[in-house]
Amino acid sequence: MVRFFRSGNLASRVFDRQLLSPRPGATVNTVRQFYENLVPSYTIYDIDCPDYSFRKFTDDGKYLVAFSRNHQDLIVYRPIWLTYSCTEECDSHDLPPKAKKFDSFFKQLYSIPLASSNEYICKDFFLYMDCHQFGLFATSTAQSNDSTATEGAIHGVPSIEKITFYLVRLEDGVILDEKAFCNDFINLAHSIGAYLYEDLLCIVSLRYQTIHILQIRDSGNLVDVRRIGAFCREDDELFLHSHVQAGFGGSFLPGIKQRLLSYIFRKTWNEVPDQTLRVQHLKKKFYFHFQDYVDLIIWKVQFLDRHHLFIKFGSVDGGVSRSTDQNLAFFAVYNMETTDIVSLYQNSSEELYSLFEQFYDHFHANPQDSSHGKFISSHSNDIHALDQLHTLKNKASSSSQFVKKMMASLPYTCQSQSPSPYFDLSLFRYDEKLISAIDRHRHCTEHPIKFISVRSPNVVKFKIKPGIGQLVWSSAKILELACVAIYQHCLYQVQLQSLSEHNSSAIVNRVPIPSCSDSGASDSRAKRISSFLFHPFFPLALSIQQTYMQPTVVNIHFRR
Repeated sequence: MVRFFRSGNLASRVFDRQLLSPRPGATVNTVRQFYENLVPSYTIYDIDCPDYSFRKFTDDGKYLVAFSRNHQDLIVYRPIWLTYSCTEECDSHDLPPKAKKFDSFFKQLYSIPLASSNEYICKDFFLYMDCHQFGLFATSTAQSNDSTATEGAIHGVPSIEKITFYLVRLEDGVILDEKAFCNDFINLAHSIGAYLYEDLLCIVSLRYQTIHILQIRDSGNLVDVRRIGAFCREDDELFLHSHVQAGFGGSFLPGIKQRLLSYIFRKTWNEVPDQTLRVQHLKKKFYFHFQDYVDLIIWKVQFLDRHHLFIKFGSVDGGVSRSTDQNLAFFAVYNMETTDIVSLYQNSSEELYSLFEQFYDHFHANPQDSSHGKFISSHSNDIHALDQLHTLKNKASSSSQFVKKMMASLPYTCQSQSPSPYFDLSLFRYDEKLISAIDRHRHCTEHPIKFISVRSPNVVKFKIKPGIGQLVWSSAKILELACVAIYQHCLYQVQLQSLSEHNSSAIVNRVPIPSCSDSGASDSRAKRISSFLFHPFFPLALSIQQTYMQPTVVNIHFRR
């Protein structure tokens, strides 16, 4: 980013803004430089707040989405700015107790039940439409790994009895429409199984290998547009059934799989112009691996535009596992109108990595993104992010493994990055192992996370510390921890008595006995994870620390 302001002083920058004009198209980037001076400067540790699971801010900053601890209810807040009065100099005094409450920063709009008794809200799934302020949520029953074989289902993919998507108007909490999938499997973690592009919604059924394309109407209705999987065109099923009745019965490969095999065959055929060598080349490159190609399944899908899908194919094991870096995978660009595969790349392809490096923004560009979401830093629009990528590439021991690791993030997960300017790599530097714009849990650190100015590398602009600030608990906190310890001990005694009544000594030996350190505050070995929710444009952030068998600690970081 070219520096527009001549000084780092806030008053001087305000004068420069009045006297100078930024280049055309650079107004937002120029305004974002003000965030070097407008940073969170105060932290309220372990704020008094409801025991909810806070999900994220919407990209327009109007709502904070949360779920109840039993994963049954949806709670939506509206951010409000802290206001209080004091008779003396405010900066010299601590905040009054009334101001240190969650209600001073957020106003609850409503709480609505979203899941039934045997269903639970997927706390990692949430997609948002800025233009209509619609929110898409998902609920599901428990996952079953011992699912019975069903016609059309992929063996090895687990089953969920019911998955329901709800379209909610966040302004007033009205449920506008819902879409249910029965005895299916859709990867709801971090919204991986769905992608939103303008008014089009893509949902991937892993179990039945079907890509469902839906349209979200202005009225709030979810309308089926097409299904891509066993059939690619609307009349494919009618055509095949008519031939089966005519005596040409038999099993067919799914339509999307036939498109994939056809593309691989034509590509292999055209690689060798000599007719005598072409057959041998086909045997080696196509027919020898034919069954491997047939066994590929759809892992993940995203929109590139309204007509093209970016599809990731891989093995069954990789489709349901969390780590897919080392699995063989293929990426295909599919045209929904012509039903053709336009291009195909392996996950170790240098050509695809080059496109990934130079045009990364095209993989997650969405015209309906908010004005803040369009300025998320990436290595294709920020020289500092590109330098970081080149540094990682130079440190990698194997170029092929590095490319596979980078390609594991494709297709792009919808709305998975925070648009907060404090993650702008042209403004701030920070340890991306501890915090980043990507919406993921992180291992908690004992030391504060520093945000360092890029303009002045020796200047720490602000710090964020998750968890208890100085490891000093009030009597109420100590009492709360003691209650947790007593509850866990009683629960263990009940389990032990119940098992002994059934003569299950073998099971008793496997029941973990909670020690005092499990519930104590001084156990440094307890696994602690933290997550960060940054407002898209306010100097406001939530840090949430979760520790095994201990209460959740929520801190609010804001500019005082």
